[in-house]
Amino acid sequence: MAWLSMAAGAVMVLFVLRDVFHTLWHPTRHGGLSRLIMMSLWRLSARLGARRRPAGLAGPLGMVAVVAVWAGTVAVGWGLVYWPHMPERFSYSERLVPGEHAGPVDALYVSLVTLATLGLGDIAPTSGWLRVLAPVEALVGFVLLSATVAWILGVYPALARRRALALRLSHVRRSRATAEALDSDGGAALLDALASALSVTTVDFMQYAESYYFYDGDENTSLPRQLGHAADLARQAGRARHPDVRLSASVMRTALEDLAAVLDARFLRTGGTPEQVFAAYGADHGRAA
Repeated sequence: MAWLSMAAGAVMVLFVLRDVFHTLWHPTRHGGLSRLIMMSLWRLSARLGARRRPAGLAGPLGMVAVVAVWAGTVAVGWGLVYWPHMPERFSYSERLVPGEHAGPVDALYVSLVTLATLGLGDIAPTSGWLRVLAPVEALVGFVLLSATVAWILGVYPALARRRALALRLSHVRRSRATAEALDSDGGAALLDALASALSVTTVDFMQYAESYYFYDGDENTSLPRQLGHAADLARQAGRARHPDVRLSASVMRTALEDLAAVLDARFLRTGGTPEQVFAAYGADHGRAA
């Protein structure tokens, strides 16, 4: 029974560490726990309907939930490791009766105190390998804290870049640039800048997949609302006489296709054309593309 509890605890801790690794430092489809929580909250908010949907909260609440699950799972896992060895291999303060503080709740308490690096000391391991294991848990707690900060510092700049791209596309749309204005060196430079921003956004969706589950409520900063105009702009510029403009339009179309491929492979799974993917992207974010 003791080995079963310890094995289960070790598996839980390793599972969370693996998920943290794949979420932050090696983003792949294998980081399933964080993606599952974010996606579940996103779909739940979508089912509430447009009026009851907590706009803008699904992403932040999802991140809070992921961090809470990470920390909670690690705490329970380490508690399962400690529990079989209580009270024999732990020392207790004078006001505590060891036999009365050797249950699963007490093991979880020791784990939480160690994970949070509080070091209260009223219950502490005395066995050699447990005394080594406790500081390791404290290091894991520090890793989780650092991971949370790194996640926030990565996701929110990615959101800012995405919204800046949408706002830039909105500027072009509202300026009502004519075909003659686009058919120039300035038009080629504009298309190059937009293609570059689209490429950065594509990388952001691959590196910080959780950023997809953040809702952009304002029309001018909502990328799902502006991608249709980006596609129209690339088609219009593709008919220009200026060779540099046609080249830039081709690069921009390729950037849009790459973005659609990432959105479809990781989130939407429509198997359709870029136009269909962008329409599904807009619908998933509560807007018509």
